Amino acid sequence: MKKIVVLYPGLAVSHFIPMMQLADVLLEEGYDVVVALIDITMEHNIALAAAVDRVIASSKPAVTFHTLPRIHDPPTVTNDVNLLLGYLEIIRRYNEHLREFLCSIPPPSIHAVIVDSWSDAALDVTGHLGIPAYSFFASNASALAVCLQLPYWARRRAEGQPSFKELAGDATVNFHGVPPIPASHLIREVLEDPNTEIYRAVMNSLGKNLEAAGILVNTFASLEPRAVAALKDPHFLTTESGLTVPPVYCVGPLVEEAAAETKQKHECLTWLDEQPERSVVFLCFGSLGNHSETQLKEIAAGLERSGHRFLWVVRAPLGDNPEKTFGDQANPDLHTLLPEGFLERTRGRGLVVKLWAPQVEVLRHKATGAFVTHCGWNSVLEAIMAGGVPMLCWPLYAEQKMNKVLMVEEIGIGVELAGWQHGLVKADELEAKVRLVMMESEEGEQLRARVTAHKEAAGMAWKDGGSSRMAFGQFLSDAAKVGQDRLTLG
Repeated sequence: MKKIVVLYPGLAVSHFIPMMQLADVLLEEGYDVVVALIDITMEHNIALAAAVDRVIASSKPAVTFHTLPRIHDPPTVTNDVNLLLGYLEIIRRYNEHLREFLCSIPPPSIHAVIVDSWSDAALDVTGHLGIPAYSFFASNASALAVCLQLPYWARRRAEGQPSFKELAGDATVNFHGVPPIPASHLIREVLEDPNTEIYRAVMNSLGKNLEAAGILVNTFASLEPRAVAALKDPHFLTTESGLTVPPVYCVGPLVEEAAAETKQKHECLTWLDEQPERSVVFLCFGSLGNHSETQLKEIAAGLERSGHRFLWVVRAPLGDNPEKTFGDQANPDLHTLLPEGFLERTRGRGLVVKLWAPQVEVLRHKATGAFVTHCGWNSVLEAIMAGGVPMLCWPLYAEQKMNKVLMVEEIGIGVELAGWQHGLVKADELEAKVRLVMMESEEGEQLRARVTAHKEAAGMAWKDGGSSRMAFGQFLSDAAKVGQDRLTLG
């Protein structure tokens, strides 16, 4: 009987795409893959819906996509600090549909269920059914190390320690396995008042990942040796909490493949073909990356003054409207948002595209020389896999501020753009950092060399005997043993 692995992806493009890359690896190992999808036809999740359609259209026949029935009156997921509160409620309310679906599959056929780390309410379902379940952490090992420690640091408040909110000025926090992190760089939900509903919900969710049989992480061992070693330490959490971390499997980099060439090549790729090698600065801030009109004008001024070629993906500002939800796509009016005459003055030297560009293909293009990024982990891995593309770090949300610390201080593959902490990166700062990275400076060359070295290490990680290949094999073996033990006990 062929074994099935059920994937339960999160409701964000940055979580969905790497899990689909995991599906490809499972297929190569001879498993059938079933993807259980929460109905993402919600009008405010256009970016994810497009990604799902793209993956379904290109998937191999062995991948089966099953859309769970829609729940009635789903909670709103708004673009504010309570975003995760609505998200976690959606996941919880889909548990019954997930249970019905898993029960429709003969139990011996299911090798494992892999759930997104923010969908961990599903562990209640798999635990009740006795199915081996694993958490998929779409970010890096350093962020995982912090997230697993956050709930137990929070408990120290009872001993008179200050809350993260009270530390969120210039104070730094020391977590096992990572460099010192400013408290202000933690995810925004834990910087709320500890008595708020969102704070409690997020802390509970972070802790729940420890109930999984194991945690798969989208990184590779040589990229984050300190964090990986800490997570494998049997005493990582036990000193303070009496709890242990389940096995952690570093199975990255799980990065979207470059799309096959088509007759309708994206305009930006055609434009890049005409540019000199490593001459273009690429600016893209992810599927949720919006800036204010003031900030867009500062970026434009900095790029124009730098004198360097650029490719810039622009989204319209979301403003203060909480009804605009995550994944909302606004169509920007470039002539209104950018300085008067900017597009005309930079024509030929720069290209501005609306909403989206084929990022993987752009980063791997020979003309791309640097990447201004929001530090989303998928983007970081894509730049590493492109090779020789140093990064200018401009974190915006989620764990990206922590990623910035890792990129700049631990791995050494990027430089920080000052000003983001206060909500505005000035034109002079962007101009200076673009010149630093793009010109033949010693620091720029060192950044490129480190990125290239990590690309080579990433390639080795998935070869026979490589760290990620071995970790993935260990995961499959452990899942089989967990399943057999539960069948025996049952």
